Amino acid sequence: MATARARLYGLLAATFDGEAETTAAALERGTFAAVADAFPVDIETTGLCGDSHDADSLAIGYDNLFVVPGSHYVPPFASAHATEPSEEFESDSRYHTAGEAGELLGDPAAEMARLYAAAGFSPERGDDIPDHVAACFEFVRALCEREASLLEEGGSEAKLDAVRELQARTLSRLGWIDRFEEAVASRDTVEGVFAAIARLARTFTAWDAGEVVGTDPQASETTPS
Repeated sequence: MATARARLYGLLAATFDGEAETTAAALERGTFAAVADAFPVDIETTGLCGDSHDADSLAIGYDNLFVVPGSHYVPPFASAHATEPSEEFESDSRYHTAGEAGELLGDPAAEMARLYAAAGFSPERGDDIPDHVAACFEFVRALCEREASLLEEGGSEAKLDAVRELQARTLSRLGWIDRFEEAVASRDTVEGVFAAIARLARTFTAWDAGEVVGTDPQASETTPS
């Protein structure tokens, strides 16, 4: 189970980090659809399979949604989806108004950075934005891999408890993915492939938090420190 979870989180991390060839290959193999079909909760599989999306078209779609600010842009990091601003935050970005939510490197980024530091982890994904969805998924993948390794090696219960506690603390901070998925769905209305993958990510993350790890995903602004 830990290995399977790691693989899916790794695929989601690659997808939301713009690894178009990896995403295209997974769509062609039907990997996303297979996960949805095997899932204990109903997930709409439209847009999750087929070879109609090549790497080039996916790269363009990714950039339009998650890289280039414009009418279809959805910030792929938690701070932009918090409903309350960070207490101390200054920015000259035209996408941020002082005293309003929707920022870059706010409190959610600081929370994730503390979790990474506690695990001795440095994300390679997410453009150096700690609360980028790709970095968050990369971190959970690493924690799941660590759990699998400890189980295979007969690691101590104390070490297993520690890595599972980090999983719980991390997943409890991913409630913002609900708002992220809704935003992607409202903007990815033509081809819908990233909307479908975001829907899968939202459903799986919530299920994993509640049924496997045993925590309750909270919205960023209500997450306990």
